[in-house]
Amino acid sequence: MSMRKSLVLAAALMIGAAHAGAHDTTGAEVVAPVMKQAIPEAAGKNVLMATVSYKPGQASEAHMHPGSIFAYVLEGHVTSQLEGSAAKTYGPGESWYEPPGAHHIVSKNASATKPAKLLVFAIVGENDPVKQPIPH
Repeated sequence: MSMRKSLVLAAALMIGAAHAGAHDTTGAEVVAPVMKQAIPEAAGKNVLMATVSYKPGQASEAHMHPGSIFAYVLEGHVTSQLEGSAAKTYGPGESWYEPPGAHHIVSKNASATKPAKLLVFAIVGENDPVKQPIPH
């Protein structure tokens, strides 16, 4: 990936993060890119690693991902639910998988008093967004 595309991705993610006010639990979760790397064995695909931080009580809007998602809880507890399955709360050291196109209807910090943080590993196309709204 070119340096320019890397900088654009990082800037877009940081702008989104900046909109999550310091004490606002209704704003967007904070997504901080760790790395993005083209995958030689899968032409046109990249691996994106990022941390996702939730303030106490904070939740994401329902969304979907065009590529596979692997999530690992670094701290706190996160409740996750894909459409058609039961909600489950994950703690430090636990992980889950989301197939491409799955509707992620619940993603939230399970605690009203402690923050939570995930490490996310995503497979994305060169120009695909990592996360997008569920079409209506």
